[in-house]
Amino acid sequence: MLAALLWPVAQAQVADWVLENANIYTVNPAAPKARAIAIKGSRIVAVGDVAKHIGPATRRVDAKGATVVPGLIDSHGHIAGLGDSLEILDLREAKSAADIAAQVAKAASQRKPGEWIRGRGWDQTRWPGAQFPSHELDQASPNNPVYLSRVDGHAAWVNQKAIEMSDINAATQDPSGGRILREKDGKPTGVLVDRAMGLVSRRIPPPDAEAVRRRIANAALACAKLGLTTVHDAGTGDREIQAYKALIANDGLKLRVYAMIGGAGPHWAQWLKTGPEVGEFLTVRSIKLVADGALGSRGAAMKEPYSDEPSHRGLTIIRQDEIERVAKQAVTRGFQVNTHAIGDAANRAVLDAYAAALGGENDKRFRVEHAQIVSLDDIPLFRRYSIIASVQATHATSDMRWAEKRIGSQRILGAYAWQRMLKAGVKLANGSDFPVESPDPMLGFYASVTRQDAEGYPRGGWQPAQILTREQALASWTLWGAYAAFEEKQKGSLEAGKLADFILLSQDIMTIPAKDILRTKVTMTVLGGNVVHDARP
Repeated sequence: MLAALLWPVAQAQVADWVLENANIYTVNPAAPKARAIAIKGSRIVAVGDVAKHIGPATRRVDAKGATVVPGLIDSHGHIAGLGDSLEILDLREAKSAADIAAQVAKAASQRKPGEWIRGRGWDQTRWPGAQFPSHELDQASPNNPVYLSRVDGHAAWVNQKAIEMSDINAATQDPSGGRILREKDGKPTGVLVDRAMGLVSRRIPPPDAEAVRRRIANAALACAKLGLTTVHDAGTGDREIQAYKALIANDGLKLRVYAMIGGAGPHWAQWLKTGPEVGEFLTVRSIKLVADGALGSRGAAMKEPYSDEPSHRGLTIIRQDEIERVAKQAVTRGFQVNTHAIGDAANRAVLDAYAAALGGENDKRFRVEHAQIVSLDDIPLFRRYSIIASVQATHATSDMRWAEKRIGSQRILGAYAWQRMLKAGVKLANGSDFPVESPDPMLGFYASVTRQDAEGYPRGGWQPAQILTREQALASWTLWGAYAAFEEKQKGSLEAGKLADFILLSQDIMTIPAKDILRTKVTMTVLGGNVVHDARP
């Protein structure tokens, strides 16, 4: 009788498969390196000594010395946005407004009159003169409305057709939290910043449910191929959440998602009634708020005027008292609050609003998304109220060419200040903010440990004192990201009992020359014990 009771327990420890002869970085401080890992079902049975877990039916896979790390976690991405970006004009490599006008003209020649032309990724800071564009799209597409999002998603460039359809003219007032760029006579140039974007974007027909599911499925597969096994989706509506659930029901989602409810509207009110939802593939237990705009479009809310535009301090999207109101609701109902804040004024407003709701140290794990420019005196407030800084390493290397011109030599000391944060006891989580940046986490890992661009500029790294060690960088993309979603007991490190989420790499990113990190490929992605991407020779 005793043997019969013990048999299922013994059998439960026999692995379905083991990965052997591997160079494993576990991100488990108690046992940081290993050579093998054993998996049963969706969980890890053992790491290191796996011999006793091998049975007659156990499949044995030879890693042939490949480097293995936990599945990577992008703590701030936009999954539906990534899927959408795969279907529209990609403007990231454009060298000028004229380049983009040529792409738009080509697209217009293939569209019916009145059909929208959309694109994403333009960045005027990379063009000669670094000036915002103007009316270049009007001749390129006189009969089709055009809507092109800036690389940061906080500005749009539209043509005259779109302006006319949206009833925008010289008399149109700037909306609260938004800005219409204008000629000297008040005529709109075609560039809309932050909430002014909605004047046109609301005219664009929304995608149907099938399109949303398709975009999410395509984006999830793209993420899996890059080694991402979890993404924190920074701002979702009901249609995205329903799409996730439909895909999960049909085994069509090759990614785990930690979804943030997008804003304090009716969707948030409904979730306040039902409470958080926690699952292996989809968790909804947080809300995403937006305090200000972005630095590249001068929408980041600053305490003092911009160094390169002395009459302007940026844009406030949501007031501090509103953040505080939502934060107190969240505390009561068990939700986390994650607020976008770029400028030093926005960061301080968010910190003060959180403080009013949290009171002191806690385990609510509220987050500041981006935390890009923080006054040095405000950094300790993150630690005082147990607030996580959710940062994106590639934002630093994208912005470094012009950031100091925007805010000056003193404020830059608190910008992208990762080591200052860590030394102050602040917890970090890393991400990309895709499709603002590339979803490839190897770019983020490289930026974290070099603070250089792909050509190695600047020599020694930009603000090099803020460079992360490779161990810190790996943790920020794995275990620290899991902590930022209350999931550190389930993922983020390779330990017995945790989910079997891990990846194989073509090179050892912990030891190779930094420049070679950019050439490292993900050769296998394992999600819950299942291989969802395999590119091994």
